[in-house]
Amino acid sequence: MKYLLMMQFPLKEWKTSRIDLWPPEDIKTHMAFLNRFNQELIDAGEFVRTEGLAGPEKFKVVRAKPDGSPAVTDGPFAESKEVLAGYWAIDVETEARALALAARASAAPGPGGKPLNMAIEVHPVMFSKGDDM
Repeated sequence: MKYLLMMQFPLKEWKTSRIDLWPPEDIKTHMAFLNRFNQELIDAGEFVRTEGLAGPEKFKVVRAKPDGSPAVTDGPFAESKEVLAGYWAIDVETEARALALAARASAAPGPGGKPLNMAIEVHPVMFSKGDDM
């Protein structure tokens, strides 16, 4: 079954705690963890895709106007508490495996090597390109 593991970052901390503001050695340690984690997924045949996303200053929210044209606003909304920082698409045998992988991703090292313990949302994928609907 396919899942999205979605990395959530606290919006209130974005301007002061995002990764590009960390000491270089902490960035290196964090990226090494992510590279090892991704390679383990590849080796296990569970890796589908992963991407880090641009920060909230680049987000846009689009809604269709009654005439079908786009109404575009900057995002996320002020009441948002977290932003989507990145995700993994995985293909695993069980939900338990998806949850275990999410816990490992959550514990990625942050500044000073301390585990980030960031929220990782686990979403089952209902259908993918090529699936019969």
